Amino acid sequence: MMSKRGRLKIGREKLQRIIEMCKSVEERSLDPFLIDVDGAVRTIKEFFPEWKIPEDLCLDAETVHHLASIIKLQSEWVKHRSTSLYTDPFLLAEKLVYIEKDEIVEIFLKVWHPIVEMEQLSLHSIAEALRYWESLLPLNERWREVQLTEIKTGLVTREELIKQRIFREKAFSKELESFWKELKDRVKKDGREGKIRYWDFVGADIYEETVQRAFLTSFLVTYGYASLEIQPLEEEIFVKPNENPVLKISKKQLVSIPIAVSAEDWRKWKKGER
Repeated sequence: MMSKRGRLKIGREKLQRIIEMCKSVEERSLDPFLIDVDGAVRTIKEFFPEWKIPEDLCLDAETVHHLASIIKLQSEWVKHRSTSLYTDPFLLAEKLVYIEKDEIVEIFLKVWHPIVEMEQLSLHSIAEALRYWESLLPLNERWREVQLTEIKTGLVTREELIKQRIFREKAFSKELESFWKELKDRVKKDGREGKIRYWDFVGADIYEETVQRAFLTSFLVTYGYASLEIQPLEEEIFVKPNENPVLKISKKQLVSIPIAVSAEDWRKWKKGER
């Protein structure tokens, strides 16, 4: 004979199973009639007299609540099917088996409404076309030659081109090596554990200079002069210089890491919020 403790355990497991089935139907929008409501109610009635502690009574109430939701879904399901004139495909297939071919053809002809469309020029469309062409300007007005403005050419100095960032003051490779040296010096001075916070390194007093430093930092990482260390939980990014440029040749696909350097982020850094 089963002990009372064992019976209580089985009752709790059955109620928990009913709750899980109801949740599965509710969350996945399955057919609510997959749940045997009558069987679930019989199970609830069977074990209800056994519950004495609040936890078991709460479990019983939760089971009743989910069953009520299933009954509501069944009601809505029936209402939807009845208003949309839904017919079960199995019933249709069974009905078609017993109908004569002549009767099927007759039914088809009654409900078949073919759509016929004929396209042709009409007097109205011709009149619209004539009005369109008459409203157009003459060709000599539509195809006028563009008046070109003559601009005198002049000379520009190398200093002006450097100021406009068309020319660089020094070769890019030299600039990159100089920036690499600056990174190593900053890490020794302000960094810790051989690395420095990304914004502490690229940040500058002027936003345009900050963007330029972020641009150069991306090339440091691409060419193996440095590496990025990302700590997702702390939402921190660090730049770590390499002692020598590292050229990594890997068969794995490289991952691009976008880092936003917006004016708003720069202002937050200036205020000490980053």
